[in-house]
Amino acid sequence: MSFTLVIHGGAGTILREDMSAAREAEYRAALEVALAAGGAILEQGGSALNAVEQAVRALEDCPLFNAGRGATFTAAGTIEMDAALMDGAAHRAGAVAGVQRIRNPITAARAVMERTPHVLLIGPAADDFAEAEGLGLAPPEYFRTEHRWQQLQAALAARRIALDHDLPARMGTVGAVARDRSGRLAAATSTGGMTNKRAGRVGDSPLIGAGTWADATVAVSCTGVGEAFIRCAAAHELSALMRHRGQPVQQAAAEVAEVLVPASGGSGGLIAVDAKGEPGIAFGTPGMYRGILRDGAAPEIGIYA
Repeated sequence: MSFTLVIHGGAGTILREDMSAAREAEYRAALEVALAAGGAILEQGGSALNAVEQAVRALEDCPLFNAGRGATFTAAGTIEMDAALMDGAAHRAGAVAGVQRIRNPITAARAVMERTPHVLLIGPAADDFAEAEGLGLAPPEYFRTEHRWQQLQAALAARRIALDHDLPARMGTVGAVARDRSGRLAAATSTGGMTNKRAGRVGDSPLIGAGTWADATVAVSCTGVGEAFIRCAAAHELSALMRHRGQPVQQAAAEVAEVLVPASGGSGGLIAVDAKGEPGIAFGTPGMYRGILRDGAAPEIGIYA
């Protein structure tokens, strides 16, 4: 059986004419690093769950994206991060929301899944849980980047809450989905949320069925205006379209991202992979950072529509 790994680095107003060749090369290199991190596990026969965690950790460690180091600021000038991970084979999930001290929130989400009877831990208590479990922590200055701070100032001046791709420095929520050589599916998503969001706001990323989902049919990770993805239970709806309507993964992905999410008052995109290893990628925005790695093939990287 072959494997498939799909990743994203956020959807939004990403235009070719606004991107320098050097900047584009940075993004492509970062996406390739994440594909390599997850792909190395799948190549050796490892689990989809391990692969999506490692791919997302690589993206959290890269300040180009809105997750972990380089996350966006709230209106209060704080950084509050969310993450979720779901194991489709075992139908287990874990998530954290509003965390401020965890270096890799996706690994904390996995710890919630594996070391507690719960699905979602939030705020300082989630930070304390990660510390008690011996996970990597970091001070506020580790997560802070100057371009994120300038994004907040621009958003405050314009009195708007915005996807980071719709502001001068365009980076975004990250995610990964995989089908491993044993046919298991898993999904992972991590984000800093929206620039200038109200402190305490939680988007779709850590909400199972909204921004993250995996079952025996499909694994899904979303990015965009979280409130819209929550209203239509976007990630779970993609699975429902496949299971109940018999739609192939790409058709279901397009219906969710291009029809249901806009009808719910937002925009964004998503990645998916089905039980056969077929990828589904769709977005209702001018661009989405994305990559695919298939067993025995070279990585495929995309940015623009």
